[in-house]
Amino acid sequence: MIKNAVKHHWSEGQQALNAWLSIGNTFTAEIMAEQGYDSVTIDLQHGALDYMVALPMIQAMRASGVVPIVRVPWNEPGIIMKALDAGAYGIICPMVNSRTEAEALVSAMRYPPHGLRSYGPTRVAFAAGANYGAEANDEILAFAMIETAEAMANLTEIVTTPGLDAVYVGPSDLSIGITNGRLPAGLDREEAEIVAAIKTILDAAHKAGIKAAIHCASPEYAIRALEWGYDMVTVGSDARLLASAAQASVAKVRQRLGG
Repeated sequence: MIKNAVKHHWSEGQQALNAWLSIGNTFTAEIMAEQGYDSVTIDLQHGALDYMVALPMIQAMRASGVVPIVRVPWNEPGIIMKALDAGAYGIICPMVNSRTEAEALVSAMRYPPHGLRSYGPTRVAFAAGANYGAEANDEILAFAMIETAEAMANLTEIVTTPGLDAVYVGPSDLSIGITNGRLPAGLDREEAEIVAAIKTILDAAHKAGIKAAIHCASPEYAIRALEWGYDMVTVGSDARLLASAAQASVAKVRQRLGG
């Protein structure tokens, strides 16, 4: 089986850079995969795409050698297993609030005896190389998203779940959740209480011997997160990068036109 490059980076004490795809398009996926990221995540939860688009996007990324990850819509075994069978080397699961939910995520991702994943690697058996069934449990990454007040209350129980590889911080939902809506959604948080929560998650993960990832809007904030000790950072998304580049281009020309 082709090895998981992100796991290799982590084993060498290196940090990883992740891209985010929310536009359902194979060409966009191919372009992003060629830009030097360590991994690329397809967003099935909030992205403008579904499974039938995600599968060819994973195929389009194969030539780059980048690690394909999928954020599933929910902690539901069916879509988790289908994403893995399509070729995902990692699953990011939203709204994991308890040890029981983290255990369910891990179980859906691991073949027996370490889980209850059903065997049927329709595409990945070809794409991942030989001996997939025997090696997948050791190569596939399970990320539990920590983004609610309940998850923060159960943080120690979640991060110590056997088989969980990492937690993934969603700052927008985290900000809403732990302040009960007092603060709006948004990335790159500067509020002391949110920064403290972000660092608490990182510390809890590392104390438990697992990794921590975080979603960022800007390269500057991603660098800060890496300096804090985060093992993976996501910077923006295809949609945000497209919008910001287009906006900057238009603004420059409009300035020259004087309007």
